[in-house]
Amino acid sequence: MTDISLVDVTIHVDKKTNDRERIVLETNLRSVDGVVSVHMPGDKPHLVTIEYNPDVTTSSDLLDVVEKVAGHSEMIGL
Repeated sequence: MTDISLVDVTIHVDKKTNDRERIVLETNLRSVDGVVSVHMPGDKPHLVTIEYNPDVTTSSDLLDVVEKVAGHSEMIGL
């Protein structure tokens, strides 16, 4: 059995995302190889937490996906 390394990153979006943006954002993030889960709390529409395999993708790649959908964003936790 092989151990898989997983890490979390939290990204802050500089604006509140609407329902459509949140659906697109979640869909796009889940399509990235290595992403295991995406969490966007309903009461905090400016935050997204992503669990991923760092051997397959990077936090910078995930930030790029978020920015393409929601505009300027920054990583606030690893």
